[in-house]
Amino acid sequence: MAEAHQAVAFQFTISPEGINLHLSYQALNQIYLSGLRSWKKRISRIKNRIIKGVYPASPSSWLFVAVAILATMYMQSDPSMGLIAKIREHLPLSLSLSTQGQTMLSALLFSTLLWLSLILALRFCLKLLLSYHRWMFEQHGCISTKTKVWATLVRLLSGSKPLLYSYQTSLPHLPVPPIKDTLEKYLESVKPLHDAAGFQRMKRLAAEFEKSLGNRLQRYLKLKALWAANYVSDWWEEYVYLRSRSPIMVNSNYYGMDFLFVTPTDSQAARAGNTITALFLYRRKVNREELNPSRIPGTVIPLCAAQCERMFNTTRTPGEETDVLQHWQDSEFVAVYHRGRFFRLWVYRAGRLLSPREIQYQIQRILDDPSLPSPGEEKLGALTAGNRTPWAQVRKQFFSSGVNKRSLDCIEKAAFFVTLDDQEEGMMGEDPSVNLDRYAKSLLHGKCYDRWFDKSFSVVVYKNGKNGLNAEHSWADAPIVSHLWEFTLATDAFHLGYTPDGNCKGEIERSILPPQRLSWDIPLEVQTQVSESLTVAQALADDVDCHVFPFRKFGKGRIKKMKMSPDSFVQLALQLAYYRDKGTFCLTYEASMTRLFREGRTETVRSCSNESCAFVLALEAGEDREHCIKLFRKASEKHQNLYRLAMTGSGIDRHLFCLYVVSKYLGVESPFLKEVLSEPWRLSTSQTPVQQMELFDLVNHPEFISLGGGFGPVADDGYGVSYIIMGEEMINFHVSSKHFCTETDSHKFGSQISQAMMDLMSLLNPDFKEATKANPAKQS
Repeated sequence: MAEAHQAVAFQFTISPEGINLHLSYQALNQIYLSGLRSWKKRISRIKNRIIKGVYPASPSSWLFVAVAILATMYMQSDPSMGLIAKIREHLPLSLSLSTQGQTMLSALLFSTLLWLSLILALRFCLKLLLSYHRWMFEQHGCISTKTKVWATLVRLLSGSKPLLYSYQTSLPHLPVPPIKDTLEKYLESVKPLHDAAGFQRMKRLAAEFEKSLGNRLQRYLKLKALWAANYVSDWWEEYVYLRSRSPIMVNSNYYGMDFLFVTPTDSQAARAGNTITALFLYRRKVNREELNPSRIPGTVIPLCAAQCERMFNTTRTPGEETDVLQHWQDSEFVAVYHRGRFFRLWVYRAGRLLSPREIQYQIQRILDDPSLPSPGEEKLGALTAGNRTPWAQVRKQFFSSGVNKRSLDCIEKAAFFVTLDDQEEGMMGEDPSVNLDRYAKSLLHGKCYDRWFDKSFSVVVYKNGKNGLNAEHSWADAPIVSHLWEFTLATDAFHLGYTPDGNCKGEIERSILPPQRLSWDIPLEVQTQVSESLTVAQALADDVDCHVFPFRKFGKGRIKKMKMSPDSFVQLALQLAYYRDKGTFCLTYEASMTRLFREGRTETVRSCSNESCAFVLALEAGEDREHCIKLFRKASEKHQNLYRLAMTGSGIDRHLFCLYVVSKYLGVESPFLKEVLSEPWRLSTSQTPVQQMELFDLVNHPEFISLGGGFGPVADDGYGVSYIIMGEEMINFHVSSKHFCTETDSHKFGSQISQAMMDLMSLLNPDFKEATKANPAKQS
């Protein structure tokens, strides 16, 4: 009750002597400070809107223009060529101002109009410059004069300190490729996957599509491209993610891991305290737009930051036909799950972010809470792991009012979700490889009810201090979450730090209110649906075969010495590994990004090409080494070219996907599009980019290496492969498949990948093979 009384700002009693008013100055001070924080945030947003609104100019440049115009007029010259006089004639205040005042006001109005015109002109020029992509196709070290001039102009127009979203209005729109080009590239990509008769059949279908329906659909798509900021992204979000009725756990959500070799503290509460603090510090930077805009590494070229807007305070809410992403402007608390109970943990007090030590203290309160879950509460999260339609129906009927709605609101409106897991995970014990696989499965699906898979992301903190996260996919792609997680790990380990006994730093104000236990009234109908959803989710989770392994024989340093692209090298190793595993080639998906364009998300690189197949077949046939190297380099160059085309808006799959959506809107059938969109991706791959290496001191602290993250298999009879190139000497792989398919085995495929990597390096550098034989103890 003491805490409840402290929360009341004033109390009064009525007696025969009159009204006796008691003010709680502490509570009033808390209210004042909380309101002050709210107003500071509003003012900061207004300031940032002004700065972004005038970018690439600055607000102070208006003063320069105004002073220049007034100085020119003072010298008896009219820079406006009569426009200032015209403005003065139409001023409504002409009767109340002197002639000099009217002239001054007219000059300021003209200066403002001139300034705004210059801003629009600069923005248009910057957009034109950012639409130039030929620089990406020039050979490394052979930069043309045109590109050098272009880069200089981009640097000049970009300003000195752009905000996170400053470039948004200057980014070009994603272009719609010519339908003829897309069809030609598609046919080229599937040629090695078909026999002669099958390929001729696809050529005939493509030709019929182009002559009949294709151009009609293309016109509608071009009309959308003129109207929308991005002709792909909204349909991609809706039809690929939000309209899917199958479980998002495993099928859509993905995970990110902790450091590989170290755990900064073995205290679960302390690790949670620093992790939560670091995430809120990142959110503060996002809200204030203090993060530097992401750029293509080594260049001044900005990338779209639109996906950052829904990073926090966001939930995917289920619908019977389609889900909806809900985003709230702010949230001062997180939702916490521990041993079947849900809590709301406030991390702000009177406008102040709690110190890491105070958050640790609050987390420890949750860990020490002996209360038991209420009936139906423990496995409630399974609703988010099962099929979407039953969850939508239950939510509408039983969570739309009363105590259930209030508690569900606390979870959905939270900044993010935190699970305090009672297991120990990481690379540990006598069999670290098996434990890494278990760690991956834990982050991917957990117990199927101890994560809230609808939240934009959920943080998991284990009993031994290890952590990780599970991210929902519809709101953003992996590079955005990776950027967040890099910052979190680096801030946790290097900036916030821990005391010698493993606790968070900072002081504790013990008067802070304890975490609030959420209350539920779960009827039997809901409990029945929870059980059904858990059964579906458990079957899906049990079927996932995950294998995580660090490849340490070599890294990008040695690959670059061979004058090869590290990503192309890994992709060709995957092609070789798959061929050895299956004896054939398959349609391969590699995720690329289109964030060079406004609201861009991803595009597919079809890594299985005629050139890659020719190289693999030649290598496996034992052909001459020099011939194989020649084919290898040709295949690598082809892959790099495909990647560049995908990044610059000339990919294949998003264009065909949008044409298919248009055909569905028009109610027309296309045998060609239907077959293209139903082709299975039996090898789905993605590189997790390392974007903030400056945050990690791998020279002095080489043990602070991230494991990256992974995802579930896309096809039932295929593999999902994620990899992260860490530093110069390590590449971490995450392989997933399904147990029920007798033709796939994640561990076997992982071994094939390792061997393929070794064989490719031995092909390029025979001395490497000898060195490996001389040092067999070095593990992969």
